[in-house]
Amino acid sequence: MLIAKDLSTQDKTWKLLHAGKFQARPGVVVMKFGEQLRSSVIREYQWYYIDYNGLKAELKNATGGASGNEWTEDDEKRFVGKLEMELEKVHTKQQVKAMEISRRIAVSEREVKDVVNRLLERGLGEAGPSEEEFMLLEEDLSDIIADVHDLAKFVQLNYTGFYKIIKKHDKMTGWHLRPAFDTRLKAKPFYKENYDASVIKLSKLYDLVRTRGSPVKGDSAAGGGQANFVRQTTKYWVHPDNVTELKLIILKHLPVLVFNASKEFEQADSAITSIYYDNPEDWELYEGRLKKTEGAEAIRLRWYGGMQTETIFVERKTHREDWTGEKSVKARFAIKEKNVNSYLRGELLPAALFEKARKEGKKSEKAIAEDERLASEIQYSVLKKGYKPVCRSFYNRTAFQLPADARVRISLDTELTMVREDNLDGRRRCGDNWRRMDIGIDYPFSQLPAEDIVRFPYAVLEVKLQTQMGQEPPEWVRQLISSHLVEAVPKFSKFIHGTACLFPDRINLLPFWMPQMDVDIRKPVAHDFGIHRPGLSGTTTTSDDDEEDIDSDDDDVVHLVRAGPSHGQSSAQGLQAVPTDTEGQTVDLPTTNEDFPIYDSDDEYDENYELEEARRIGGWHYYSALVATKARLFGAGAVNVLKHVVPAPRGTRVPRSARQQMLFGSQTIQQKKFKAPNGKKIYVPVRVEPKVFFAAERTFLGWLEYSIYIGTIAVTLLNFGTHPTPLSFWTAGIFTLLAILSLCYSVGIYLYRSRSIRNRKAARYYDKWGPSVLCSALVIAVALNFALEGRDRKIW
Repeated sequence: MLIAKDLSTQDKTWKLLHAGKFQARPGVVVMKFGEQLRSSVIREYQWYYIDYNGLKAELKNATGGASGNEWTEDDEKRFVGKLEMELEKVHTKQQVKAMEISRRIAVSEREVKDVVNRLLERGLGEAGPSEEEFMLLEEDLSDIIADVHDLAKFVQLNYTGFYKIIKKHDKMTGWHLRPAFDTRLKAKPFYKENYDASVIKLSKLYDLVRTRGSPVKGDSAAGGGQANFVRQTTKYWVHPDNVTELKLIILKHLPVLVFNASKEFEQADSAITSIYYDNPEDWELYEGRLKKTEGAEAIRLRWYGGMQTETIFVERKTHREDWTGEKSVKARFAIKEKNVNSYLRGELLPAALFEKARKEGKKSEKAIAEDERLASEIQYSVLKKGYKPVCRSFYNRTAFQLPADARVRISLDTELTMVREDNLDGRRRCGDNWRRMDIGIDYPFSQLPAEDIVRFPYAVLEVKLQTQMGQEPPEWVRQLISSHLVEAVPKFSKFIHGTACLFPDRINLLPFWMPQMDVDIRKPVAHDFGIHRPGLSGTTTTSDDDEEDIDSDDDDVVHLVRAGPSHGQSSAQGLQAVPTDTEGQTVDLPTTNEDFPIYDSDDEYDENYELEEARRIGGWHYYSALVATKARLFGAGAVNVLKHVVPAPRGTRVPRSARQQMLFGSQTIQQKKFKAPNGKKIYVPVRVEPKVFFAAERTFLGWLEYSIYIGTIAVTLLNFGTHPTPLSFWTAGIFTLLAILSLCYSVGIYLYRSRSIRNRKAARYYDKWGPSVLCSALVIAVALNFALEGRDRKIW
């Protein structure tokens, strides 16, 4: 991830917006949309894109008023007419191309089935279909995949163009066209095309062709017979512009995992809904999962499909630290929806819950006993600790995996939405029921008020790799996770994000990814990776070399923090102009402190957060924290005054290098440090193992040993001979003072580190100055003693 720092913006903070939404200050490395549109044109569609420049020219061609620059009703009619023509052009092309793709998929399906049937029905001695036939089918499917990819890019780019030109119109003319045009868009919804059904059909066909008519079958939970393996799970954010392309890339390597292959795909089949529980008084489960403490739990109720689903899964996820030798576990059991309320209220005991399962005998007694124990523990926790529903997450999941091989499992969650489920503010959202019933799976849930919902702006990609010891993951997976299509966000949690966003007045400890939510994650294409047509190195593009007129409308820029377009296919000239090693650009930035932290919580102490926490606790703790805070502020102010009063060389602002100018232009660079609002703190995950405590103790004992040596030298000098000289007395005093200072310093550092480790704070555990200062003092003391002793003996 490229994070640059502008020294003039260090003190700026990200804000807490309305409806509990947190927003970071976005980067302003910009590209004009008109230039982006020209550089992303696909040749087949080049005459069907929105005429963005023509519409902009219409806005600048006002004819009314005395000066001839006032926007009139005639101007509005002329502009709306041209806009309607552009919408009709784009919508017609999208419809025609979508029908063509659908027909091509149907024809390919018949051809694939014909070839596969010939292969399966061939008799003894018959050759069956040739390898060349399968290769031709694969090329044809690859071409269809490229068509779906290009259509998705075409739709996305035009939708962005319409949105931007309407926003520009409303701003420049003062006439509000957006509400009326929304109605026209709904009548011609070219942008609402869902490619999931096409992706699943193409996945089945491509898998048949790739495996030459023998797709892998088996249990999707199987581990491939591995006895010694390493499991690694990483999460990534995917920009909506890249979702379809990512799906099409993955399906060429892994089939879409379908649990019921005989059933025609429906959108509800991919819907997953979970309701998370917590104690709204202390948010025990939220903070435990955020801090990743040993044994931290998450309790949720999950169902698949629509609200009419009768089977509900009660799940508990338990986090285990690596040093325990155990793995984090997720356990669950199924319950009928009609029994959920009585179970959570304690009216239906686990023994009665599994009585029917025992009678039917479909599961072993051991499995039933484990489910019953889990049900008892979860029911006890809910009743004893006062857990209540607080947050619902909804998303549509596309899973990719070989049915009998769990070495590579990839899931992509789109349309991720978090919804409040609580009754904390007096509103009866779910009442006495275990879930609210006013919503289902009808994304985007437009009937909900803004304070009840958070629509996550990105898709979430989860890559699970289960490889043997010493074995590298597949090359295509490594290319995928290092490509421009994804942004790694380790330890991202839907529960944590939803709770932090939906309860801004109650949650004060925020996840580390929160300030970056409104930073555009799109990146330039770093290497030749993506969808290609058979026999071509990439999809053909066209671009216009004419310069676009530059205006001062900031709404007409696409914020690209990572510099460069990622829509469709960039021009070759554009790719050559941007260095591929974008992370390396930060080394040339002017910095005043190499230890400058990205987050304010990297510092051990945050006076605003500590003071707010102390105010909530009250009593003597608050007054002591208040005094400490004021003392720190006074000390910091005194230091700042001294810095300005005492003469010292001042740094000179270094102008940007040619590389920085090429990458960022003359615009402001995104600030590096994110600072939370007052009373809140960004929590950076800190991994604590038992050996960390032992290391702190060993370091303290090392300092103690050093102090004892210095003290022994002092005692020896003081007691050497019957009558010590004044010189030996003062020298012994210096060594004694040094030993005492070493002891005090080591005790202070040990207490500081121990408290930071216990509180899992992201403090600096290295000692930057202590060893150097004490060793220098020891050298000075020895040298001084040597010099004075030589003078006393009249050697010099």
